[in-house]
Amino acid sequence: MKKLHILLLIMLASTTLYAQNSRQSKKEEREQKRLRKISLFREIEEGDNLYNREFSGGARLNTDGWTGFLEKGYRKNATIVNYFQLEFSEKRHPKQDRASRIIPIGGGFGISSSPFVYGKQNNFYQAKLGLGQKRLIGGKGNKNGVEVNAVYYGGVSFGMVKPYYLDLMNDSGDPNQRRVVKYTDDIRDDFLNRDLIYGAGGFTKGWNEMELTPGLHAKVGFRFDWARFNDVISAIEVGVNAEYYTKAVQIMIDEKAKSFFFNAYVGLQLGKRWNK
Repeated sequence: MKKLHILLLIMLASTTLYAQNSRQSKKEEREQKRLRKISLFREIEEGDNLYNREFSGGARLNTDGWTGFLEKGYRKNATIVNYFQLEFSEKRHPKQDRASRIIPIGGGFGISSSPFVYGKQNNFYQAKLGLGQKRLIGGKGNKNGVEVNAVYYGGVSFGMVKPYYLDLMNDSGDPNQRRVVKYTDDIRDDFLNRDLIYGAGGFTKGWNEMELTPGLHAKVGFRFDWARFNDVISAIEVGVNAEYYTKAVQIMIDEKAKSFFFNAYVGLQLGKRWNK
């Protein structure tokens, strides 16, 4: 009987010890899983950015206009990303300014004209396609850091020169008698007479008269990516851009036509990264 009691005590102690070890093992396993998740999260958030594909879009404000763009990137190695970029831009002459005027209609009353650009001859748009590289200068290091890259890029440009139209009143200034015209030397005096301008001729006018002017473009700059996670792109880019076209472009009537354009820019870029 005494041996039986001893055997039961040994079995009870073994069972208790096994249960304790089992609970301890499960606790350790849960802790290891938690640490692995933290490590993975930290790698996504703070670690080296090694995603091999990225796609983004954004807009830039240039000292001579604006740009919208789409970008597709392919990682070459840990520090270099090759990318293609498609852009659409408009050049604005530094002397052009949108304005409006009050047109008298009699009885001391007047109406406001639609906004127009005085002295403008053409709108100048550009479609650009190019290839560039983004080279890592400094990683963000932690979730509150900023990744800094140098960017350099170049490609072909297709300049699009579209005549600018004005809605002009007749010589008497009657707002009910108007014509929508583009600039020619024959109507220079009327086109530049503020008293005859009723407003702009409309954005849709002139597209069927557009002339194409091919060219080249290149830019250099720095991109600052502050996104918390490496699979997200949230960046500001600053730099300078140069463009040359095979034909001089006349934007303002009384200003010199230009073939070479140079500007500084600041842009906002948003997108995603992933592994193929």
